[in-house]
Amino acid sequence: MLDVATAMVGDTGLTVSLDHISFEDVIREARVARSAVYRRWPYKDLFFSDLLKELARASTPAIRDDRGGLELIRRIALDRLDWLHTPQGRQDLCFEFLRQGALHDFELIHGSTEWRTYLALHATFLSLADGELRSEVGAALAESEHGFIQEIAGTYSHLTGLLGYRLRPESNATYETLATLASATMRGLVVTALSTPAVVDLRVVSKPFGTSRIVDWSLPALGIAGLASSFLEPDPEIDWTDDRIASVRHQLAGR
Repeated sequence: MLDVATAMVGDTGLTVSLDHISFEDVIREARVARSAVYRRWPYKDLFFSDLLKELARASTPAIRDDRGGLELIRRIALDRLDWLHTPQGRQDLCFEFLRQGALHDFELIHGSTEWRTYLALHATFLSLADGELRSEVGAALAESEHGFIQEIAGTYSHLTGLLGYRLRPESNATYETLATLASATMRGLVVTALSTPAVVDLRVVSKPFGTSRIVDWSLPALGIAGLASSFLEPDPEIDWTDDRIASVRHQLAGR
């Protein structure tokens, strides 16, 4: 029985299931008239198809409204504004943003049920039996993913620009390239941590990527900062005058 069932899963893949959601419970909790519900969805399967599409469109809610991440960046900057005066200090500050920011994002995603749903849909939507529904869910996921990557890319571009970094010209990459790879790294670690919780607390004490301080690095921080180190370099065309330093300090401090 197990061998045959395993072979079946191998043929079709694991499937999306909403069996734990009761259509009648949803009607009751929504406090809407049953007659209105059945006019909109004559069959409950139609409702569950729309639900899958709605879940696919709900692009990464744990990140999109992350005010804590913005406050973290501001706090890091306020404590280290004097680092802007030297090339080594600016490098240390850039990678401190990555070190703490990557861990923050990892913990946010790892603890989010919305994110687990989002990842599950990515992994299993191809198993949907209805070809049209499969295409619609796939299109919704692709649209959500595009918006998410653009958001990450914009953040990377803004912060690295402030700190005087640029994409290495020889890489022929964009910030979208970096954002896509960073997102894939983060998701891989989140999925790994679901079955191997030790990943969450693992730390490496070191001073990697040309930084000057020995501190604890989480695995997400090492992964994201390693990618950044491969793609980014100090921009030799930027002149770090007193006026520029004052302007960057003002922007980072949010005042």
